[in-house]
Amino acid sequence: MGEFERHSTFFSGFLNSHYLREKDKHIYKKETPLYKFNIIGAGMIGHEHIKATMLEGRATVHGIYDPNQKSVKEALHMIEESFPGHVVHVYDDLKAACEDSDVDGLIICTPNYTHKEIVEEAMKSGKHILLEKPMATTLKDAWIIQQWAESYQNVFQIGLQYRYKALYQEALYEARERNSIGNIKTMMMTEHRLPFLDKVEQWNKFSELSGGTLIEKCCHYFDLLNLFANAKPFSVYATGGNAINFKDFQYEGKKADILDHANVIIIYENGIHASFNLCMFSPLFHEDLTLCGDRGRLYGYENEDFLPYHKPSTHLEVLCGESAPAKITNPCYPETIQNSGHNGGTYYEHRAFVDAIAGEKTKAATPAEGFWSIAVASAADESIQSGKVVNMREFLDRQLS
Repeated sequence: MGEFERHSTFFSGFLNSHYLREKDKHIYKKETPLYKFNIIGAGMIGHEHIKATMLEGRATVHGIYDPNQKSVKEALHMIEESFPGHVVHVYDDLKAACEDSDVDGLIICTPNYTHKEIVEEAMKSGKHILLEKPMATTLKDAWIIQQWAESYQNVFQIGLQYRYKALYQEALYEARERNSIGNIKTMMMTEHRLPFLDKVEQWNKFSELSGGTLIEKCCHYFDLLNLFANAKPFSVYATGGNAINFKDFQYEGKKADILDHANVIIIYENGIHASFNLCMFSPLFHEDLTLCGDRGRLYGYENEDFLPYHKPSTHLEVLCGESAPAKITNPCYPETIQNSGHNGGTYYEHRAFVDAIAGEKTKAATPAEGFWSIAVASAADESIQSGKVVNMREFLDRQLS
C-alpha cells in the first residue's frame, strides 16, 4: 500500500465520500486498526494523545485510566464529541489498564512525579510504552528508568515531540542532513511564553512534583540542542529566578517554588557553544532557534501572539552568503495535523511509535536522549543554586553514585 493510500483516511475528511457504498470505497475504505492503546492519564496531554492516536489511524484508543474521576468524565465527553460512537474501556486501577491482554501499547501522560512508579508497573506487562516527557522529576530516577528501558524487549519511546514540529524537522534536515550551514559553531534558543497553565492539584507549580521549570518545560529545548550539537554536554552555567509568576501562590498551604526565567549556557564536548533563554511572563507563545556554522546561518521561529491580523506562525531562513542559495520558508503541516497538538509534533510522534511497533527504525526520542535532556536541565538548576559552572562528568558522577 502506498504512502497516500495508507493515510487516505486523513484526506477523506476534506472530501465528500458519503455518496459511496462501502463496497465502492478503496481510497476511503476504513481499515481495521492494527493496534490498541490504553491512555494512562486523562488530562490535557491525555486528550492530545487520544486525538493523535485516532487521527493517525493505524491504532485506536482502547481504554483510559485516571484516578481523577472528573478527568475521566471530561475525556469521555471529548471522545464522544470528536469520535461519535467510539467506545472506550474505563479501568478502575492501573494494574488492570496495564495488563489488559487486548491492548498492545500504553501511553503514559500522568503528572511527572508519578512516572517512575507507573513505568515500573507498565513494564511488567511487556507492552510497548510511550512515556511523556520529562521521563522523571530527578536525574537519578531518569537514570533508573533508562537502565530499565535498555533491557526492555519492546518499544520504549520518550515523548519529546518538539523534534517532530515542522520547524525543527526542517531545521534538522538543513543543518544535519544537508549540512547547509557547514559545521555548527554556536546555537541559541529562546522560549517566551505565558505562565504555567492550570493542572489537576496544580502539580506544575511545585518543583518536588514537576522536577522544576527547566526539567518540566525546557527538556524539549535541551533535547533539540543536544540533537543539533550531536555531542554530549561538557559544562553548563545558568542564572535564573522567580521574578513575577506565582510569587504569592499557595495550594493547600504549600507555596509555589518554580522558576519563571533563566539563561543557560552549554558547552559541548565537540566545542559547540549553546545558549537558551527562558521567560515565562510574556504575553505570547514564541520560540526561536539560531544556528551559526562555518558556511552560513540558520534562523527560525514559531509564534502565536493572539493578535487579530494574519501572518505565518512559523518562519525558517537559511543564509549562506555568496556560497549557496538562500532559503526562506514557512514550515507547516496540513491544518488538521497542525492543530491536533504541539503544532503537529504529537501526531508525527505517534506515527513514529506505530512505525517502531511495526519494526521500522525511527528518529523518535530514546530513553537515553530523554535522560540527557534532563541531565542538562538538572545541571542548570544546580548552577543557578551554586552560582558556579557545572562540569557534567563530575556532576553525573556525584548525582548517580
